[in-house]
Amino acid sequence: MDVPTMGVEEEFLLVDPRTRAPVNRAPEVIRAAAGELGGQVQAEFYNAQVEVCTRPTADREDLREQLARLRCTVAQAARAAGCVAVAAATAVLAPREPLTVTDNDRYHRMARRFAAFVGPYHLVCGCHVHIGSLDRARALALANHMRPWLPVLQSITGNSPFVCGHDTGLDSWRSVAHSCWPTVGPPPLLDEGSYLAHVDGLVKAGLLLDRRMVYWHARPSEHVPTLEIRVADVNADLDAVVLTAALVRGLAGALLPEADAHLPPPGTPEHLLLGAHRLAAAHGIDGPGLDVWSGREEPAVLLVERLIDRAAPGLEAAGDLSTVVALWGRLRAQGTGARRQRRVLAATGSLEAVVDSLEAATAGRAVEAA
Repeated sequence: MDVPTMGVEEEFLLVDPRTRAPVNRAPEVIRAAAGELGGQVQAEFYNAQVEVCTRPTADREDLREQLARLRCTVAQAARAAGCVAVAAATAVLAPREPLTVTDNDRYHRMARRFAAFVGPYHLVCGCHVHIGSLDRARALALANHMRPWLPVLQSITGNSPFVCGHDTGLDSWRSVAHSCWPTVGPPPLLDEGSYLAHVDGLVKAGLLLDRRMVYWHARPSEHVPTLEIRVADVNADLDAVVLTAALVRGLAGALLPEADAHLPPPGTPEHLLLGAHRLAAAHGIDGPGLDVWSGREEPAVLLVERLIDRAAPGLEAAGDLSTVVALWGRLRAQGTGARRQRRVLAATGSLEAVVDSLEAATAGRAVEAA
């Protein structure tokens, strides 16, 4: 069995170290980090965000080392710019200054056309996993086979219970806020020809600016030869990121032979996929998920166990199975990022302490209230 490469993009919030509120310091942070990272550090939609991206790798430990180095460099650059970088998928505390959009023509056009989706409640940070090297046709075929499993992957990554000083009651507010944008949701079942016709039709109709605005949960990248999985909140805990990436790559490795053999993908109805994603956003692993094959609610942790079983051939081929089982056991015991954030708030009564715990974990310092 071939072992695909994987790469990860992480988006970080920039916050003031005193108020813990988002600040518009991305240009300074990127300038400070670019000398070491070059194009691996980039601007995002808001000036209160930065994005980093690993290089493709087939080795799980190399991925971890890359992520740790990127985080360390961005943390240092942020401190030099008078702020801190936080792997939080939403703004825990409301900005005290108006958010500004990155000075980029495309982003400004998006902000004008989709003004209803711009603001502090829509300041969100994700973690995207790329699987390669795949041409567009193979990426779409793999997405067709992976789509029923994406809600389960989402359930382990929730890290946005709070937004602008409020508890949303969800594990992942990011996924709800992000779903307002056009095309965010389960990918439709498409081959290359129908993909091009469908997306070009959306662009011509004015629903999208360009193909890069296709925000399906799994999409062929328009700039690198990969399938991009976009269901995860950014997570401060590096183990959660490595677990997510390894599971995505393992599942891809297990399903690629079926996609390459042109076996028909599961024809899962979209309403079941949407329901499963809603439950994943609401509960993470601490409640029910939706088994999209039976249409019945099941404990979310049981669905994760089934995902690991389904991905096992790919995990074994990559040498990741025992590590994934161990990381899943740790995450199941300690909880998603959302559960950990709420635990800090319960122990301290302070959302500022929540931000501090996220910043410490992002920087690699294991500081968390019990």
